[in-house]
Amino acid sequence: MIRRAAIVSLAIAVTTTAAGLPAIAESGATPAVAAGAPGGTPCLPDSPSRPTCISGTLKDGTPYEFVVPARWNGTVVVALDFAGPGRTEQLTARLLADGVARGGTSRAITGWNIRAAIDNQAEALARFEQAYGKARRAIASGTSMGGFVSAGVAQVHPGKFDAAVPMCGGLSGSVAQWNQKLDTVFVLERLVAPGLPVIDIPEDVESARQAWIDALAAAQRTPEGRARIALAAAIGQLPAWGRNPDGTTPPPPAPGDAAGLEQGAYLALAGGPLPYVGQAMSSRRQIMQVVGGNPSWNTGVDYAKQLREADPALRRAVGKLYEQAGLKLMDDLRTLAKAPRIAADPDAVDRFARGIVLDGKLRIPVLTLSNIGDQISTVAQQQVYEEKARRAGSASLLRQTYTRSAGHCDFTPAEQHAALTTMFDRLRTGRWPATSAPAMNARTADPAARYIPFTPPRFNRP
Repeated sequence: MIRRAAIVSLAIAVTTTAAGLPAIAESGATPAVAAGAPGGTPCLPDSPSRPTCISGTLKDGTPYEFVVPARWNGTVVVALDFAGPGRTEQLTARLLADGVARGGTSRAITGWNIRAAIDNQAEALARFEQAYGKARRAIASGTSMGGFVSAGVAQVHPGKFDAAVPMCGGLSGSVAQWNQKLDTVFVLERLVAPGLPVIDIPEDVESARQAWIDALAAAQRTPEGRARIALAAAIGQLPAWGRNPDGTTPPPPAPGDAAGLEQGAYLALAGGPLPYVGQAMSSRRQIMQVVGGNPSWNTGVDYAKQLREADPALRRAVGKLYEQAGLKLMDDLRTLAKAPRIAADPDAVDRFARGIVLDGKLRIPVLTLSNIGDQISTVAQQQVYEEKARRAGSASLLRQTYTRSAGHCDFTPAEQHAALTTMFDRLRTGRWPATSAPAMNARTADPAARYIPFTPPRFNRP
């Protein structure tokens, strides 16, 4: 790959001198963990992979950690949100058994400063390589914000990483995904919960979150409220499938089941462990603090047009629910058309865009993994990421995969492992292995694996 061609051709490995400093030596062997690597100490004593670990802090104070198997094969996976929980995750155990090192950072310092989090992945990789020597292959991969960050790494640091496997990331980019969230909450505030916060989230975020949860629960008890919840979900391209408040997942509703689709949309908005509207409060406040203003707008947005371009099944459900409630859909669409719009602070938009606007100009392979019922990183965002790669002429470097599951980042360790091993094969051979749903399910070796063929809907807020 780009960053390692000279290293691989010279077959260089890093050893450690008696003084504890890295020294370069020629070797034809696969890089392995140096027993005396600076900072590397035995860890996870119950692991059959007999790993060593390093940890520390980056220049901005962000913690980082890495776990490296005794028989390291030279591949390392770097992720946001690894530091802390990552050592004991099942995915880590699977990778260690493969001979793959895993590690990364946390968002404790950077929060919604996405560009800083992206750069921290490169700095963490450098710290890892100082301790264990040059990796043959470095892969950026994470979930949620970590998926977004790993896609950013592919764009910003292709000379330092060989590939990226973003999982459940909002790959429309920082500005676009929060414009989409603005649409949903704006429609709900206009039609369901007037006066509740949309942009200016109070310091008491929990009270704002609870007020929204209560308002949506009250609306859900009436035919009028259910019709309008379905409308907001259709405009905001939410999944019509969500988790119950106790975390269990009901079966996906049938395309013609208007009541079931609306119930699914309501659960995506206000149910489950991470309700959409709660994240819209907490993260919105953090983002505005980071960028110093409002980076989202709906000036010029035609919500009737967005409804026409919404998921056909949910759009039909909206029409049926409005009819059952005795409401006129056109009246509510006219209300939305007349509602005063929200303008963005141009400087805040510019600062948020630096977080990153993904341009599709891929220089290293990228494989994405998304679940179709993700209420936070809506699956339509994958469409605009693919479209940008195609327009940039780099579609050959991109593959996208999907699982049939609801909730944010709802993947099994086996499904995540399959995505990563697919990329390992891509880097090893220089060619994409099969990434069809049957091939991905076979790679999991799990009869309950949930990869499916799927084409995301067109993202309506590029």
